[in-house]
Amino acid sequence: MSMTSDIIRGHTETMILAQLLEHDSYGYEINKSIRDRTGGAYEAKEGTLYTAFRRLEQAGYIRSYWGDESSGARRRYYAITDEGRAFFRESRDEWQRVKAIIDRLIGTEQA
Repeated sequence: MSMTSDIIRGHTETMILAQLLEHDSYGYEINKSIRDRTGGAYEAKEGTLYTAFRRLEQAGYIRSYWGDESSGARRRYYAITDEGRAFFRESRDEWQRVKAIIDRLIGTEQA
């Protein structure tokens, strides 16, 4: 089953920050983790992902740096900032509020 990207797209930044809470990472690894955690049901488009990285960095929620790989191409790594951690908590809480409202509206609210 494939997820409709329109439903998820508005939460790309939150998904990225959730990955970076665990450890610094680079774009391909973050996207692979998202794909793996959804059992292959969702994979962000590269353009969507890198646009989100730029927005997050401009907002001060993440910072980037070049890795020092001894073989292969250099990778740009991303790390979450304290401001990013706070933004993630706000976004996660907002998602919970919206999810509860939608559950009530479509009749899937847990008893």
